[in-house]
This record gives sequence, C-alpha cells and structure tokens, in this order.
Amino acid sequence: MAKTEVATLAGGCFWCLEAVFEQLCGVERVVSGYAGGSVPDPTYRQVCAGTTGHAEVVQVTFDPQVISLRELLEVFFTIHDPTTLDRQGADVGTQYRSAIFYGSPEQEATARQVIAELSAAHIWEERIVTELKPLTAFYPAEEYHREYYRRNPDQPYCQVVIAPKVAKLRQEFLAKLKL
Repeated sequence: MAKTEVATLAGGCFWCLEAVFEQLCGVERVVSGYAGGSVPDPTYRQVCAGTTGHAEVVQVTFDPQVISLRELLEVFFTIHDPTTLDRQGADVGTQYRSAIFYGSPEQEATARQVIAELSAAHIWEERIVTELKPLTAFYPAEEYHREYYRRNPDQPYCQVVIAPKVAKLRQEFLAKLKL
C-alpha cells in the first residue's frame, strides 16, 4: 500500500482550493476545514467572524510517488494571490489568508524553498506574504461545505470565482489531471 502524505493549505475560500486539488492525479482526498487558530472545533460562522484566528483550509491527502508536495505547491501558488495579506479578491479577513501549515520539517523546508524560488523569480510585483506555521490542529468544515463546487456548479460564486481557477488549473496543469 502506498504511503500518503497530508498537506494543509490556505489560500482564500476553501471551496476554490477543494475544487482544484481534487482534480489532480495522486490526490486521494481533499477535506475543507479550519486551521491556524485558537478556538477548538470552530464553526463556519465563528471563523467568518474573524475572531478564532483560523483560516479556511483544505487538507490534501496525496501519494508522493504520484505527485510531490512541490508540485502541489506549484498549483497552490498558481491559483491564488500569495501577495495579498488577509484577502483573496473580494474575500477579506484573516480567515482568507495565504498559509501553509506544515506537518514535518521536510514540508517546511520544501515550502520555504518554493517561496524563495518564486520570490527570486519576481512573478508578482508585491512580496509573497504566505504564512508558514506548523499544523497544530485541523477541524473539518461542516458537511454542507464539502464538495461544494461539484454540488453547486451553477451558484453565482462558483461561476464567478471558482470556475476561473478550475479553468486555469486545466490550462496550466493538464498533464497532472485525473482522467
């Protein structure tokens, strides 16, 4: 049996991240949830109020023999803006920050290396503000947030915000998509 790893990533709305990462080869599971705060078992309302310290995140369970953490991070940095502090587009607040919650020293080193390489490449005019923190706890989101894009493709937010991210994934990472 293949050994899997888990990456916990925050880059705005978890619906967007889930819709993208679940399409990649080697990704076995994507769960929307909350991490990085101080309140145990937070609710969506609490996180959206911005008082818990949690970010909306996805936990991506992946097979590193098929897709590496580096490759996941390349997708991550392509589908969100890592230069905006506590926001992604119209979604504003600490719950929408860019963050990587690492589970091991190796994950931290890979994330630091990818950020350094992207910074040196000057892809964005502003500096990368992605937070790097050890994962201390992950709390799954309520059931109605899971597989949101797949269940609600005609919802306006899905059409205006999520669909373009999925299209960008398909354009830039076609070879990495599940058939």
